[in-house]
Amino acid sequence: MRIRTAKKIYMTTFTEIGIHENILKGLDMLGFSAPTSIQEQVIPLVLKSRADLVALAQTGTGKTAAFGIPLIQGVDINCKQTQALVLCPTRELCVQVTRDISDLARYMTGFKVVAVYGGANMERQINSLAKGAQIIVATPGRLNDLIRRQKVDLSAIRTVVLDEADEMLQMGFKEELDGILAQTPESKNTLLFSATMPKEVAAIASNYMTDPIEITIGQRNAGAENVNHLYYMVHARDRYLALRRIADSNPSMYGIVFCRTRQETKEVADKLLQDGYSADALHGELSQSQRDHVMNKFRRKNLQMLVATDVAARGLDVNDLTHVINYNLPDEIANYTHRSGRTGRAGKTGTSIAIIHMREAHKIKEIERKLKRRFDKRRIPTGNEICQTQLLTMIEGLKQVDIDHGQIAPFLAAISETLAHIDREELIKRFVSLEFNRYLEYYKDAPDLNVSEKGKHREPRNGKENTFSKHHQRQKLTRFFVNVGKKDGVQPMFFIGGIGGATGIPNVTIGKIEILNTFTIVEADSKYTREILSGFQHMVINGKDVSIEIARERGTKYGGAGFRKNRFQSKSSKNGQRKKGKKKGISKKNARASSATSIFL
Repeated sequence: MRIRTAKKIYMTTFTEIGIHENILKGLDMLGFSAPTSIQEQVIPLVLKSRADLVALAQTGTGKTAAFGIPLIQGVDINCKQTQALVLCPTRELCVQVTRDISDLARYMTGFKVVAVYGGANMERQINSLAKGAQIIVATPGRLNDLIRRQKVDLSAIRTVVLDEADEMLQMGFKEELDGILAQTPESKNTLLFSATMPKEVAAIASNYMTDPIEITIGQRNAGAENVNHLYYMVHARDRYLALRRIADSNPSMYGIVFCRTRQETKEVADKLLQDGYSADALHGELSQSQRDHVMNKFRRKNLQMLVATDVAARGLDVNDLTHVINYNLPDEIANYTHRSGRTGRAGKTGTSIAIIHMREAHKIKEIERKLKRRFDKRRIPTGNEICQTQLLTMIEGLKQVDIDHGQIAPFLAAISETLAHIDREELIKRFVSLEFNRYLEYYKDAPDLNVSEKGKHREPRNGKENTFSKHHQRQKLTRFFVNVGKKDGVQPMFFIGGIGGATGIPNVTIGKIEILNTFTIVEADSKYTREILSGFQHMVINGKDVSIEIARERGTKYGGAGFRKNRFQSKSSKNGQRKKGKKKGISKKNARASSATSIFL
């Protein structure tokens, strides 16, 4: 297959492109005055040519109008048959594209566009299609259902648009796409829009397109131009603490936090909620109504952070995101491109942050090479730095407060009398303490979370924290044996949050957490041993009483490497253990459990 490069066209207004006056009215109503780069290149080409097209550009660059305007202008209003088809990866994007096309065609009398997608009433969609629609916007799964039921006719299709084709293929829609495209006329032209050009997208272009013209806005497989890429390096166990500090040092943050699994998504969102942040989770276990509820809250900015998996966040169209945070780096670099492309849209700047540990440094370099972008390595802010940021933000907000002098006037005399004995400086201190104690308490003696490339803690700039950091590195940790493990559904967050909750002591230093099938070994600050043992005694998780004791082993100080050595014995030693277990009438499983727990006695 030969891919041609389009000749660049430069237009300053939509009128120069040759758009119908009724569509220009719609553009004016929407506030569009000049075309974006992709609109400038795509619209005149599609209006004047029946050529196939591959357009590579990030989300937020104006792709919907780029294909929507020529689709609207190209349909025969007097014909009720479907003449154009737009395929989208998700319900959210399907609804958004349908809404945008409807707005653009507001003044086109007789024009109709219908959205069909899963999770909605199929009969209503069938009834809408029966009344006629010049353009259908669909998700592949639902459209295939309608084709099998013979409720949709694609025989008169003149143009097919594959919107966010790379995401559709990553979501496993290749077979559905093949089935749909096979139902469309060979004479159609195909417009493929994608943020990246992986080999799967190139295969679609090769199989279903003829000598397509390629238009690339920016560089191939590159991220959005106005996104800053940062990364912070911490120990893996400090990832959540780093997330908190990043959020606290960016008080106006409005962003998405990406996690690798739905379980981690729920855990991070729950922990953020417990810690007083405005956050919620978006993952595959939510029903469509629950998903819509979460997304509506996020779009209205009632949530500061949306915690999501890649699959759950696909097709989201949310404006004004300031940050994208990679709580975990994705396995595929293309997914990083999609994540970071959700901020820095419509000419605005955005920030994409990766929280990594030492073994992931090579991934950053790999992404840099692919995106041809430089990542800026940053320090996790110290507690003092965060407190200063929060305090100044609060004071700035105070300065901007509108005062209704008429409403407050009747109370001023009583307020002035009550506060008369407090001087100005003392009043400021009391006010700050009232509004600010949560941050001051949490970040008191906060440790430095940063690590260098060699894995050592960096020395913080603040003298007070510097003293604490050295003390923290010398701290003695005690290993505890807890009788709950993987099969009880516990995660590291249970112990990180549970120890603080059980003891009532904030910022207890937690060391290594090793969760095995039936029990867990967790390290914590030795000076709180008594409080930890006492606090866990009456705890219950998933209906099971939790017990805790100090993990000891003969010949070792804390029961560390020696525990591993006994747990994973040599083959001959294990065979002897099994024989011994059988002789006493103990099952193989119980013999192992007996052996494992005996070393803590």
